[in-house]
Parts: sequence; structure tokens; C-alpha cells
Amino acid sequence: MTYSRGRIVNDADAHTMETQNWLAPYLEGEYKEMYSEVYSKREGGERITKMIDLAKARKSDPEARAKAAENPIEGPKGWLGYGGFDKEERVEALDWLGFQCQLVFPTFGLGAITRAATDDQRYAAARALNQAQQDFCNADPRLICVAFAPLDDPDRALEEAKFAVDNGAGAIMFSAGPAGDKSPGHADFDPFWQYLQDRSIPFMLHIGPGTKTQPSKFKNNGRERAPDLHGGGENLRFPDFLCLWYAPQEFLTAMVYDGVFQRFPDLRGGVIESGAGWVPEFLRMLDHGWYSFNKTDPYLKDMDMMPSEYIKRAVRFTPFPNEDVGRMIRDSAPELYMFSSDYPHPEGTRDPLGKFEASLAGFDEETQDMFFRSNFDHMMFRDGEAIAEAAE
Repeated sequence: MTYSRGRIVNDADAHTMETQNWLAPYLEGEYKEMYSEVYSKREGGERITKMIDLAKARKSDPEARAKAAENPIEGPKGWLGYGGFDKEERVEALDWLGFQCQLVFPTFGLGAITRAATDDQRYAAARALNQAQQDFCNADPRLICVAFAPLDDPDRALEEAKFAVDNGAGAIMFSAGPAGDKSPGHADFDPFWQYLQDRSIPFMLHIGPGTKTQPSKFKNNGRERAPDLHGGGENLRFPDFLCLWYAPQEFLTAMVYDGVFQRFPDLRGGVIESGAGWVPEFLRMLDHGWYSFNKTDPYLKDMDMMPSEYIKRAVRFTPFPNEDVGRMIRDSAPELYMFSSDYPHPEGTRDPLGKFEASLAGFDEETQDMFFRSNFDHMMFRDGEAIAEAAE
């Protein structure tokens, strides 16, 4: 019996835990030296590489490996998680989990992109990361690579998206911040959105690039800075957590207001690991804004649907396991939300399936199936019924 206990489950958020040399095989020249190591000493590189070495040593120890594979969801997380960076282990973990598929996002490999000083550096790092991620996902068709295409340059963003999709990527991620010096709704990006729509490739916004944190002056509170969620120093803290959904709201507002979802009615996307309790009120405020400003704003007048309807048609969201997804559904619509495990990150908890099932208690099987399966299939342009039959 798998962890999913016979339920058809699509996992909208899983990760690789990159090794120190994750990018190096896919880089040449000056970039090979620049990005040869994913982790610096400042980021706890020595501590991280020790954990990676422990996980590698486990593979040659049958007893330790069997113990780690016994219950991956409740076992060690991060680099020590079963299949965190070893693709053979990930396939075994996925067999145990029983999920129909997983979207696979990078974790710390994105740092090379976000720290880049020039577009050349940025796109070279993105190309290497996308190749590394695809190599990991090639281990099993259930692993769906999420590639990263920086939107800083419209032409190069499209070029990178085409390269990634041609090499097997199933979704394209980018920062939830502005697209370089432009809105993502700028006409210069229309070829990019057209390509995603034509190829049935969803876009992804994920915690990380573009995420807003508590402004620095608010952090000047006269007290010593607390450890982050993982007890270290380079991750989110409580005040930052309360800002997670600011950037996705700004990005989606631009996509609605600038007419992207109207010009490309079949475009789809996901907002991943940014919580979802904010979504019902966000939809109400979008429509409230339309009623308040449409008499004088020609762009609002030209909309062929209410703003919230564009979001409901195009976008899906992943709640955190400890959020009340049942309340969100009652307060908005069942088609908006979908399951994610965040495997092997600790934020996914040791029983995300159980937590979500408890939140959905009382809903009929059709609504539960939307959350665990079909909303994901809609976002991914997949024929869910045909996939389920093939899996059987």
C-alpha cells in the first residue's frame, strides 16, 4: 500500500536539493568557474556538503538505505531526504508515495540566477540549471521538470523557454517580481505568452525569486535577529512569512489589468508554496476594484469578464498543509486549489495528505478529487482520465 492509499494524487510542488556541483557539468568557460559551487561558506556550505556526503554514504549502506526508504515522508528532510538529489532514490520514493506525478522545482540552484549581475550571467545560469533539472527528471516520466526562464529580456526569455520545453520541461517558472523593467503584461512579452499557450505549457510563480520579505527598517527593532525556520540564517522568518503573497498578487493583478489573460484565454499557471488563504479576499478585491474604477478606466471597460473570473479560469494555488483548504473552497471556488507535498522540504510536514484530507472532510468525492487530481490536470493541460487509465 502506498502513502496515497489508492487515491489518485498529483503533486504540484516537489524539489531537488542540489549538490555543490549541480550546475558545473552544464557550464563552460568563465561561467564554469563562476558557478562551479552552488553553496558558499556564508550560506553554510560546509554544513550542507557534510549532509550531502552523509546521504551519499547511505546509498552504499543497505541497512541505512532501507531505513531511509521505509517511510520517506516521515523521514529526514532536505539534503538527507530520500531522493533529495539522487534520482534513483527519488523514483523509489515516488513509488512509495504513490503520486501520479510531481512537479519538480529547484531549490538553491536558483541562487546563481538571482545573484547574477548581467543578463549574460543570468541566462547562462538558467540554462545550466534547466539542464541539470531535466537530467534529474529524465529518470521517470512522473517527474515533471519546472524550468526557469528569467523575464528580464523578452527575447531571451522566449529563447530559454523554447530550449527548456524542447528538452522536456513541462512548466516554466520565473520571478514573481517585475519582468526586468517592465510589467509582465507589456506587449513585448506577448510572444512569450503566445508560445506557452500554443505549446500548452503552464507558467509557475513560486516562493523564492521575487518574493517580498519584511522591509529592512522594520527589522531594526533593537533585538537580536531570530533563527530562521530551519534554525539557520538564510531563510524566512515569521514577519517575512506574512509577506509571501504580496508579490504573486502584484504579478497576477498585472496579468489581469494589462489584458494578458484576455488576449491569451487558454494560458494557465500556478502559484506554488505561497499559501492560499489570501486567495478568496484577493478575488473579491479584484472585483471591488473593477466596480470602483471601471466608469473612468478604459482598460477595465474593455474586459470581457470580471477580473476574478480570469483568475478562476487560468490560475491554480497550493495551500500550505496547515491551512484550512475547506474554508477556502467554501469562501471561493473548488477549482482554485490543489495538493502539494513540498517533498523533501520540511515545510511540507510529515503528513501533508492526512492534513489536507482532514481539512476536506465533509466535502463530496468530486470536490476532493478536484483538489488532489483534476485541478492539477487542468493547469497542466492534461487529460486526467486518460492518464489515470494508463497508470492502471
